[in-house]
Amino acid sequence: MANDFVIQSVKLLKSSGEVEIASIYISGDKISKITQGEVDGANVIDGKNKFATPGFVNAHTHASMTLLRSYSDDKALMDWLQKDIWPIEDKMEHKDIYWGAALAAVEMIKSGTTAFADMYGPCMEEVAKVVDESGLRACLSQGLISFVNGDKKLATNIELYKNYHGKANGRITVMLGPHAIYTCPPDFLKKVVNEAQKFGAEIHMHMNETQTEINDCIKNYGKRPFEVVAETGLLDLGMLAAHCVHLSDEEIEIIKAKKVRVAHNPGSNMKLASGICPATKLLSEGVTVALGTDGASSNNNLDMLEEIRLAALLAKVDTLNPLAVPAAQAIQMATENGAKALNLANVGRLEEGCKADIVLWDMRGADWQPNYNPASLLVYSANSSAVDTVIVDGKILMQGRELKTLDEEKILAEFTACANRLTKN
Repeated sequence: MANDFVIQSVKLLKSSGEVEIASIYISGDKISKITQGEVDGANVIDGKNKFATPGFVNAHTHASMTLLRSYSDDKALMDWLQKDIWPIEDKMEHKDIYWGAALAAVEMIKSGTTAFADMYGPCMEEVAKVVDESGLRACLSQGLISFVNGDKKLATNIELYKNYHGKANGRITVMLGPHAIYTCPPDFLKKVVNEAQKFGAEIHMHMNETQTEINDCIKNYGKRPFEVVAETGLLDLGMLAAHCVHLSDEEIEIIKAKKVRVAHNPGSNMKLASGICPATKLLSEGVTVALGTDGASSNNNLDMLEEIRLAALLAKVDTLNPLAVPAAQAIQMATENGAKALNLANVGRLEEGCKADIVLWDMRGADWQPNYNPASLLVYSANSSAVDTVIVDGKILMQGRELKTLDEEKILAEFTACANRLTKN
């Protein structure tokens, strides 16, 4: 279908959380008009029995970790990382990163994700290739662990920024990715600050994920993680902070003052027993709280609809308040808030002038009946197999559940060969 087309008479989720029947005109990479009037032009997608939402933004993941899905489960975070994950990641080659990310792209498109923030090891240019080829939108960073070749890794992340920031019609952006306070001490973080300032690069970092992390930080530096990181100047660059499970009131004040954006990962944090991010409190304080899946080795999927449901339900259990994070707000966390978290302009809303990143949900399934409230049904009832059509930057990536930009069969074959080689004893 040509770049200029219209989605006719579809139920559309507005930024207010209200739903209206409208036709969405797409010109180039943007939504040019939303109207209740007559549809003209030959290129029309029938919106009957469809629900249009902004595409989901996965605000924190490690895409190529699809290769390690089910490789190591039911373990504490540091045991899981140090004994199982990091050793096998050291064996990964360029082709592993590429095909792992390619399978992630298939999974994300088919479950309604149109943009993602990815932090992983070396070879992130392979992920950039997948983003370019798939048509997805992504914010990429190399995970920097300072203890082994830290300066070299930082230089590689800078090269990634120079080579890919703003590429693919602006669909690829790049941040610097110091992994965490327990892998990047303050002296190294100051090096990251110095380099980031040269290019205006922002930061993607794991923060306050476990109580052990907090305790070790206090033991080593006499202060909590956000207090230590703030002193390095890192927060002044603009930060996407993943997890933020264990926060003091003082740290929340730092987050507010420095306009840190938080990526809440309910599924991963529950599975690893890390705790519950105080998302309700952060939202009430005006903090941008987005949602992420984390990697497919700790979640174990990349299904953002599942994270939306978990975020809504977990907030209610955490606060013992059924009014906490209602359905429309949970969707907003995965769309508009996600775009803000990744610093993506005009993304995450279905409004005239915004980027045409749109998902059409097929509402003919039994789990969508009766159709009193499509937003509520999406959060509490539906599953991601209802994704029918995915559009990014005005380009159709999937229609009628058929992928348009990726060869799923080839990706599965190449991915399986990589996974088998990596895990062969």
